[in-house]
Amino acid sequence: MLEETQDTEEIIERVAALDIGKAEVVCCTRVPREGSPGRRMQEVVTYPTMTRSLLGMCDHLRCLGVTRVVMEATSDYWRPAFYLLEAAGFEVWLVNARDVKHLPGRPKTDKLDAVWLAKIAERQMTRPSFVPPREIRALRDLTRYRTDLVAARTSEKQRVEKLLEDAQIKVTAVATDIFGPSGRDMLAALIAGERDPKVLAQYARRRLRAKLAELEEAFTGHFTGHHALLLARMFGRIDAINTDIAAIDARIGAEVAPYAEAIARLSEIPGISPIAAHVIIAEIGLDMTRFPTAAHLASWAKFAPGVKESRGEEEGPGHHRPRQLLPGPRAGQLCHRRRKDRHLPR
Repeated sequence: MLEETQDTEEIIERVAALDIGKAEVVCCTRVPREGSPGRRMQEVVTYPTMTRSLLGMCDHLRCLGVTRVVMEATSDYWRPAFYLLEAAGFEVWLVNARDVKHLPGRPKTDKLDAVWLAKIAERQMTRPSFVPPREIRALRDLTRYRTDLVAARTSEKQRVEKLLEDAQIKVTAVATDIFGPSGRDMLAALIAGERDPKVLAQYARRRLRAKLAELEEAFTGHFTGHHALLLARMFGRIDAINTDIAAIDARIGAEVAPYAEAIARLSEIPGISPIAAHVIIAEIGLDMTRFPTAAHLASWAKFAPGVKESRGEEEGPGHHRPRQLLPGPRAGQLCHRRRKDRHLPR
């Protein structure tokens, strides 16, 4: 028995689609044909990606009465066009290229891609990706850059440990943190030319002084001027990165001041530090209306299994990688827990 559905065929009357490249943007505009119901008019124009050209494209689309502009997320090239169109008052949709699959066997050119995207956009066969507002985007840039700086500092510290192993300096087997006050004093003495293990061990402080004999054994190695040169450069980079992180932290503190209440509520969750709260707000913002339910947010963060069914049977879980919303070891634990059994048969 045929049943009536709640679906309605709604065509976006005036829509534009952009196929974005590094140097050029192909814009396909589709509008109704006056006096001919059901007929469409189409225009395909190529614009350079320079600011003046994109502003001219905005003016032209405004003259045509375009209400929605759709574009694929191509590398980072979509950002200038998206931001300018957004500032001009258009409803801008960023769609995932994976969701806009092309018909097999059809030629693939920039012009045909723009036309295809416009056709499926006017029939509302696409869905927009989450693009946070401008102030949240600025905070996201800061938190992501801070994450990159922390990763770079960690890599440099690992190089220090490898260099000490190469010189047969086993201090990492005795001291928990060689980048603390005691460790830095010892390594600074090594760089300055001190090679006597007993003298180096005396730089230990507090609880580490209980391990003086072990430290003397650890500093008995083959540390040369070559190692000293590299170690000095590595510590210089670590100190420079620490300075940059402090500057970024200060700017993040100023940017998140309006969100103090939300940060305080997030920090009440076990395992969520203020830094993690900053990252969460930078990644998802404060407008939760973008996610109809908590399950939608979990799905966007890729912590929900996909539903795939064929021939009446469910297929195995997808192998997508969870988004790293939380910085530090906590994120690694979550990712590990999500994918620990991915190689086991269902």
